[in-house]
Amino acid sequence: MRESSVALNRFGLGGRRAEAPPTDPKRWLLGQFEQFDPRPAAITALPGSSTLVTMFREARDNQREAKREAEAAESKPDIAPELRPYRALRDAYGQAAAVRTNLALTTPAPFVERLVHFWANHFAVSIDKLVTLGLAGAFEFEAIRPNVLGKFGDLLLAVERHPAMLLYLDQAQSVGPESMLGQIAARRGNARGLNENLAREILELHTLGVRSGYSQQDVTELARALTGWSVGGLAQQPLLRGPGPGYWFAAPIHQPGDRTVLGKRYGQSGEAQGEAILRDLAVHPATARHIATKLARHFGGDEPPPALIARLEQAFLSSGGDLSTVYRALIAAPEAWTGPPKFRTPWDWTLAALRAVGTENLTALMNANAFNQLGRPIWRPGSPAGWDDTAPSWAGPDALYRRVEVAERIASRAGPIDARTLAEQLFPGTLSEPTRKALAGAESPTQALALLLAAPEMMRR
Repeated sequence: MRESSVALNRFGLGGRRAEAPPTDPKRWLLGQFEQFDPRPAAITALPGSSTLVTMFREARDNQREAKREAEAAESKPDIAPELRPYRALRDAYGQAAAVRTNLALTTPAPFVERLVHFWANHFAVSIDKLVTLGLAGAFEFEAIRPNVLGKFGDLLLAVERHPAMLLYLDQAQSVGPESMLGQIAARRGNARGLNENLAREILELHTLGVRSGYSQQDVTELARALTGWSVGGLAQQPLLRGPGPGYWFAAPIHQPGDRTVLGKRYGQSGEAQGEAILRDLAVHPATARHIATKLARHFGGDEPPPALIARLEQAFLSSGGDLSTVYRALIAAPEAWTGPPKFRTPWDWTLAALRAVGTENLTALMNANAFNQLGRPIWRPGSPAGWDDTAPSWAGPDALYRRVEVAERIASRAGPIDARTLAEQLFPGTLSEPTRKALAGAESPTQALALLLAAPEMMRR
């Protein structure tokens, strides 16, 4: 019984009111690899990254034109026409965020959906940057979901080539000093140089991890290799505009020459050079250790057992970074089933509470309000490092009080539900006696449900 609760809550997204707990938890988790749909209809109905890049370009151009007209007339610009296109991007963000939540509420593969969320946080982009406002959802839907069960190297390449990542980390602005356009700009006294943001985050956050032995020279060399990885459809210059909106390799700004990263020389030309480096980084032992540690922390506790890290690391290395192999090792690892409970983040807790009462659909406004109130708006982490995954960031008194408020609101809207029966279904074999007594002593079914949604069992997974 306890393993059913662990499968539902630690591996999955929480039990659903209409579904019985799994009788064979490990088989249930493994079966989700076949049930997961990377491109459900709700996602295909949304605008893709090419459309969103075009929307941003039009908004930017309209803003510039409004400013020029205002300056020529020596008056303040008309704010409404200037911001209207950005409103369309905000609407696209809200719709995509609601789709993300609603998929998590109804998915037949909650373990794989959790993994999608894990990788979206590992490769974090933020809507705090206007240029990524509309693209954050497309980034997760186009780069992460189709690759969540494949090779880490394929996932890495898809992520680093997506317009959202390239624009968020300013890669489209990186120009090789000895590239064709770099030399022309220098002769005109308008030199543009490297931008190392993407290269640094690839090494520090996406692959090897901090204090893993790479140097500043490795960052610079990777940045040089990645010049030309750009986004078409935005630049004013014809040579940089590209064939259309979306990722493209801009050869005129690529830094020519061989590169040396982590002691290995790369003599490929053009786009192939950066790809070769990323392919090697994807299977590097330090990357295996970094990914294994983060997965172990997410599923095995804030202080992950060294044995669990070692199991996942070995699975990563022996399979060449095959993620399904790593997930199978995670499911098979006893440490993942016996470790201490993990405190739920606001995202995790809200999904678990809504799934518990059978919610299947949130509007974009309701979705935004819920996660904004709890301090974790979707696709808006404070940095490229993503949201923190440990209890101290989320277990403060004010944060818990907000959860109680949301729990009461969810319970009041849920209709008549027997919280005592639901509790046994959601937490088979793990429901504590104090929680049972609290539910039995509640003054009304609504109060009992609110108590369940704010109970210690619901706060942890």
